[in-house]
Formats: sequence, C-alpha cells, structure tokens
Amino acid sequence: MTSDLTARVERACQDLLAAGQPVTIAEVAARSGVGRSTLYRHPELRAVIGEHREHQRDALTLTGLAVQIDQLRQSLEALAAKVRRHEEQLRRLSRRPRPADSAAPLDQADQLLAG
Repeated sequence: MTSDLTARVERACQDLLAAGQPVTIAEVAARSGVGRSTLYRHPELRAVIGEHREHQRDALTLTGLAVQIDQLRQSLEALAAKVRRHEEQLRRLSRRPRPADSAAPLDQADQLLAG
C-alpha cells in the first residue's frame, strides 16, 4: 500500500466531513477513486475511515456542539473587536482637520483652467 492511497482516502474523508455528508466506505471510494474492495482489504485505510467516522459522531454530541459553539463565539468576538477598531479609525480620520495646503493646488488648477 502506498502513502498516495492513504492521502487520497484522508482527503476524501475530510471533504465528506466538510460537506456534512456521512463518511462511508462507498462515499470514500467514490470520492477517492479507490475501489471499495481495496478499502476493505487494507486495515490502515479502514482505520483512517473509522477515525473520521468517530470525529463525525463526536461533532454531534453535546460536548462536540459545545466546543463548536465556543469556537464560533470566540471568532465572533474577534470579528467584533476588529470592526470596533475599524470604526474608531474611521472616526479619527473624519475628525482630522483638512490641511490648508491641500486646498491650494486645487485653487491654482482652477485658476489655470479659467485663465
């Protein structure tokens, strides 16, 4: 058995988890291009699939859901802090007085166009 087979099975399992689909031998075989008989014949490949199945079950437990909620809460708090920083930067920029020099080139250009 090659590491390429293991990598393909691993990737197929990850894709199935990301898509919210069940991790089954048939689905992994279809996604990875590895035959079902090959998956059944190699205990290492079955172990990879079993590990991802267990991960999928853990995600549906109360503990798994609590962990996901906590991760989402932390992400949301970080995003809110970033928005607050950006709003503060915008307020500071809008309060900043406009330099007198910045108006002069426009006035000179207007005079040249009018003259």
